[in-house]
Amino acid sequence: MAISLRLSRGGAKKRPYYRIVAADSRAPRDGKYLEQIGTYNPVLAKEDPARVKLVEDRVRYWLGVGAQPTDRVHRFLHNAGILERAATVNAKKGEPGANAKARAEDKAKKIADAEEAAKAAEEEAKAAAAAPAAEEAPAAEEAPAGEEEAAG
Repeated sequence: MAISLRLSRGGAKKRPYYRIVAADSRAPRDGKYLEQIGTYNPVLAKEDPARVKLVEDRVRYWLGVGAQPTDRVHRFLHNAGILERAATVNAKKGEPGANAKARAEDKAKKIADAEEAAKAAEEEAKAAAAAPAAEEAPAAEEAPAGEEEAAG
């Protein structure tokens, strides 16, 4: 029989309250347990000493007979100084997910396209401002040529 130190949920809806228990690992989460070794009330402030209460000698006993704590209970035991927990390093913690990266790339592409369109419009405006002066002279020459053809 594998024994685990884990949380068993109680309390009302939206008002959780947990017992820290030693239980058979195959038993249901809120089912039968061997012994209650503490409590955890997540509703209380993090600084409140009543948030996590442990019966230290019973915790040490269960660890001594081979009980394995879950990750959350292991954190409680580490904070209480009962059991050391190796520091974990999550290299991808601050990195955005794949969908967020795709959205950022799309946004950057749209901004770049908008900047290109603005530059193209600006160049067209400059070309249009320079072109009418050049186009007026040939247009004036063409009108008399058209009149001569109509007359002759």
